[in-house]
Amino acid sequence: MMFRRLSANLRAQNWALAAIELAIVILGVFIGIEAANWNQARQERQETRQLLSQLQAELTTFHGFLEELDDYYATTRRYAAKADAGWRGERSVSDREFVIAAYQASQVNAAGNNSAVWAQIFGAQDLRNIEDLKLRSNLARLMAFDYDLVNLSAVTTPYRQEVRKVIPDRIQEAIRKHCGDRRAPGSVYALDLPADCPIDLPGEDVAAAAAGLRGNPELRAELRWHMAAVANQMLNVETLRILLRDLTAQIRQS
Repeated sequence: MMFRRLSANLRAQNWALAAIELAIVILGVFIGIEAANWNQARQERQETRQLLSQLQAELTTFHGFLEELDDYYATTRRYAAKADAGWRGERSVSDREFVIAAYQASQVNAAGNNSAVWAQIFGAQDLRNIEDLKLRSNLARLMAFDYDLVNLSAVTTPYRQEVRKVIPDRIQEAIRKHCGDRRAPGSVYALDLPADCPIDLPGEDVAAAAAGLRGNPELRAELRWHMAAVANQMLNVETLRILLRDLTAQIRQS
């Protein structure tokens, strides 16, 4: 109807009315575009809030998993201390305890995550839709975090490799079977390492393995380097945990 009147006014050379009606058409188109853009922006903000809610659950789960790394590495540190005592020749550490401790000290755990996971959950476009600058900045930090610092690559040290070359396969298999990594109770991802390993091993095999370990005294230095790598990994894990705590609190308040 509006276009027919506009066309009629143009044919009649009624320029004033034509200009008014043209202005109304342009204004209507502009308002329609703005309304569509506003509605799209509103939908995007709503989707972003939903994604943040889902992300909060993921962050909480991941933070809980990182907390459990403390217990895991507390166990490997105790094994490392016993293995070191075995290399020093302390009589309180039997050959069986020495061999088991030397192996268990090489056990490692990791964050098991990477930036691609967060990018898949929360894409760059969704990140731009976050109005809270601090929240957006911290989420970007999480997505850009160097996860190699907290994953297995950070603790796959020469000690872990070399000590397993010395200990016979059958002893390693027995330790893994009875005292290796276990799924932590109530957790989908976290691993638990038994604090003790009271298993029987053939005496001759144990004596030979202990002699092989003592015949490689450089492994004691490698063990110290390995535990330093673990400590560095856990320092980066703590940095990541702080970031996760802050993010979770910010999302809850947003």
